Amino acid sequence: MPMEQESKKFIPNGGYPMHSFEDLKELYYSYITNPTHRKKIEEAFLLAKTQHKDQKRRSGEPYIQHPIEVAYICAQLQAGPATIASALLHDVVEDTDTTIEEIKERFGEEVAKIVDSLTKIQRMKLSHMTAEDFEAEDHRKIFLGMAKDVRVIIVKLADRLHNMRTLDSLSPERQHALSRETLDVFIPIAHRLGIYTVQSELEDLSLKYLEPEKYKAIKKLVEEKYENRKQSLEGLKKRVADILYEHKIPFRMESRVKSFYSIYRKMYMKDHEFDDIFDILAIRIITESVLNCYEILGIIHSVYKPIPGRFKDYIAMPKPNMYQSLHTSILTGDGQIYEVQIRTEEMDKIAEAGVAAHWKYKEGSYNAKEEQKEIEEQLHWFRDFVSFSGEQEGNAREYMSNLSNDIFGANVYVFTPLGKVIDLPTGATTLDFAYKIHTKVGDSAVGAIVNGVGVPLNTVLKTGDVCEIRTSKTASPNDSWLEIAKTSSAKGHIRKALAKRDAEILKLERAKIGRQSMMDSFRMQGVSEEEGLALLDNAALRNEFHFEELDDFFVMIAGKNPAPGAVLDFLKVKKKPALELMKKPPKNSLSNGDKTPVEVAGSSGGLALSLASCCTPIPGDPIVGYITKGKGITVHRLNCPNVAHLNRRLVPVNWKEDLGITKYRVDVQVFANDRPNLLSDILQCLSAKGVGVTDLNAHLNPETNDDIIDMTVFVSDAKHLNDSFAELMAIKAIYGVERKIH
Repeated sequence: MPMEQESKKFIPNGGYPMHSFEDLKELYYSYITNPTHRKKIEEAFLLAKTQHKDQKRRSGEPYIQHPIEVAYICAQLQAGPATIASALLHDVVEDTDTTIEEIKERFGEEVAKIVDSLTKIQRMKLSHMTAEDFEAEDHRKIFLGMAKDVRVIIVKLADRLHNMRTLDSLSPERQHALSRETLDVFIPIAHRLGIYTVQSELEDLSLKYLEPEKYKAIKKLVEEKYENRKQSLEGLKKRVADILYEHKIPFRMESRVKSFYSIYRKMYMKDHEFDDIFDILAIRIITESVLNCYEILGIIHSVYKPIPGRFKDYIAMPKPNMYQSLHTSILTGDGQIYEVQIRTEEMDKIAEAGVAAHWKYKEGSYNAKEEQKEIEEQLHWFRDFVSFSGEQEGNAREYMSNLSNDIFGANVYVFTPLGKVIDLPTGATTLDFAYKIHTKVGDSAVGAIVNGVGVPLNTVLKTGDVCEIRTSKTASPNDSWLEIAKTSSAKGHIRKALAKRDAEILKLERAKIGRQSMMDSFRMQGVSEEEGLALLDNAALRNEFHFEELDDFFVMIAGKNPAPGAVLDFLKVKKKPALELMKKPPKNSLSNGDKTPVEVAGSSGGLALSLASCCTPIPGDPIVGYITKGKGITVHRLNCPNVAHLNRRLVPVNWKEDLGITKYRVDVQVFANDRPNLLSDILQCLSAKGVGVTDLNAHLNPETNDDIIDMTVFVSDAKHLNDSFAELMAIKAIYGVERKIH
């Protein structure tokens, strides 16, 4: 049975030992036995030593000391030979004349890729940016570089840790800037990867330089508390050890003091008094099996009174960074409160080194690509991080904000029905959960079942909820989902789906416009719609103009590529003889029979009437007739400028009461501020009002960035037109709609 171990150091000392390459060698020799791998690390050291030989750090020490310390930290995490070699070489490309090609030739592609990623992170000299934009872009590039390979993260964290250990040689301004960056960039990812030893030291060092007075005050309080409770703590450890020996349960025991930064967070961010923080001092019991963990918990609770609400079972429900342990707080006989942590040896390794412990170098069974894939499968947030970092473009501050919210701020843990844990940010809904499961699940979601109860997609989830998504094959995202979703990843998927929907709607509308234009051209040649469609069912036409479906061809016609006239020429369509055309009334010509919408006041009929093309009157408009020599009467709107100054040859005309269902042509202009999807929104609006559209043309004024959109619409009467105008004016960015007069 293992004997009890001495307590670990709980207060960071003021200085750090300097390691030699021999120290590093002794460390990695303990687990890397392959002679070829050992030789690769030694060659990396010799190259780094040669290339950095004349360089000094700000502290005055030889520059090679920094790569050795970075490699030593990696070796403490039992990193593989490629990682250690990359740590030794991580600055040679940036700071010397060594090239990536030379690294690749001497150490292989694996090391070259890691060093290249680390070099690119270093080379972030940006210009033409505000300070805030520079910082955000700087941080984004760090994350983009780290997302490619977990080993890049481990080396970069080790690099930052050693730099933070040696900040004293820098100016106060640089100390503050690097400490702030460490809190914003490196600590969140160390936390999510579960590398607690690195995370906690980085936190404490950052606090030391950002809040030196508070750091000193907390350090003093902790030292005093430890001294005051030292005897009580040792008594607790001895009694627990005696009980466990008595029950013949294997164990080892450590003391643990809460990190200064964790205390700072509780005191200054959560407004707790120092004496109200129960877990400042703790004992940690490490045993052999999960069964032993629960046995020890039961024994301790039978001897000491547990504090209500302080028990947490992270074995049954691990944290997203794979952390597992039992936590309980107990009241001892002398009235003191201590936290007790209980875990297995494997859990302890993962608790301290996180993903690095899981991914530590295993000689003979090591495959970097497989290990990376395995980590992405086990740490689903890291898979999201890789995907998120690969997709994000544009505004760097938005990227950092989204990353902080979606990934680093995810602290709500929700279960699938099969027990998988999905982590989400505070305020996330069942719709966010659906998209976390899979994009297809999100796109087809119609509701959810949370803890056995049916709920809508806007239901906010909380830790411990069991959620199942209800889907439908006919469901699809709509605009309101952008308000429901809280994660940027879900919003991104929704926007893509909506853009695809809008493109399909726009295509249908454009196809309608093109079809109408083509059919009008056929009719002008005396060819009926049925005849025209038959002519278009032509393999030679498809080959000439490169289309498969007729709707695709009509979209091309709407864009005047090809123009309808070119199609008629290709099909060799010629205008039918006048005698044949007389079978149909000419366009805009109205006989004064039963179907005539206009009548001349006091007339018994027989007059030739036509609607003016300059002002396109429609039923409901005030109108007047103008006697045209040899052409009968042309009907104008009363306010048409072409007849406003005329008094002679004007005759009163009226719309008939029963006009039936007929669509009338009107030329209109729309004025709007330019924005994406404007045309799509206009066409959707008019389609919903039953308004046909043709000859749509948009012109952008480059000076004002305004759009002027000309189009011809087909409506039943003036009310129909006015209602449509009102709907158009409700569309975002449109500030004017009017009828055109030619």
